Amino acid sequence: METFDTDSAAATELLGRELAGRFKVGDCVGLVGGLGSGKTVLVRGLAAGLGVADVSLVCSPTYVLVREYPARMTVYHLDLYRIGSDAELAALGMEEMLADGVVLIEWADRAEKYLPLPRWQVAIEITGAEARRLTLSAIEGRPRD
Repeated sequence: METFDTDSAAATELLGRELAGRFKVGDCVGLVGGLGSGKTVLVRGLAAGLGVADVSLVCSPTYVLVREYPARMTVYHLDLYRIGSDAELAALGMEEMLADGVVLIEWADRAEKYLPLPRWQVAIEITGAEARRLTLSAIEGRPRD
């Protein structure tokens, strides 16, 4: 487990760029934190670090559930805030996404028991107006086949 403190959205995005080098095809990164905690900001940084050319296109997929960004490895950005059922989650095709890219999931705690193991988790805590504490953890379990 590692903890990082940032003092602005720009610093959170920069941290995402730096952390991106740790992830590879087949990795799932669950992001948890309250509304306005900076999950999408971190995803923007992760996407940039993974090679997404135009990160201005990275926005929350709350209403579409999944956004796909081409890069040196495909970046899949999911938002489970409005997920309606287990069947809806299963229909997203996460296994296929993991086969050729990195999956970044906002509101991962809403479907935690259905997410792949092992995976990464980033918990984001609001510590001030712009300040955040981010905790990166490896969630272990039975490896994917």
